[in-house]
Amino acid sequence: MNSIKDTYLSNFWECTVEYGGLAYRNAEAAFQAQKCADGYEQHRFIKLTGAEAKALGKKVKIQDDWDADRLQIMYDIVKAKFVQHPDLAKKLIATGNEEIVEENTWGDTYWGVCNGIGKNMLGNILMDIRLELA
Repeated sequence: MNSIKDTYLSNFWECTVEYGGLAYRNAEAAFQAQKCADGYEQHRFIKLTGAEAKALGKKVKIQDDWDADRLQIMYDIVKAKFVQHPDLAKKLIATGNEEIVEENTWGDTYWGVCNGIGKNMLGNILMDIRLELA
């Protein structure tokens, strides 16, 4: 099993991700920016670390259809990260058929798994992208 935390698999990993016409410092910043009801506000996320982006993402006015769109947006951003960084794509492909899990201690059971419980949506996205890129 591959754990996402503190590795190139993490959305906090420092690598530029271009999405929606903007270049963000990492995938987390790109993702959190998409929450914004006001598209101009997305510019505030460009230079933020993953942790800074996650914190700011909790304070912005969220677009009305966020819950319906967030899974596709996450998929698109994570795929962009690996397409834009072939070195990371090679590392992802090299994990073969190993399960990839977003283990966490903060109770996120949608994107990850906490105390053995969770949907692991981020891990599933990574495994889907790995299959596509292979």
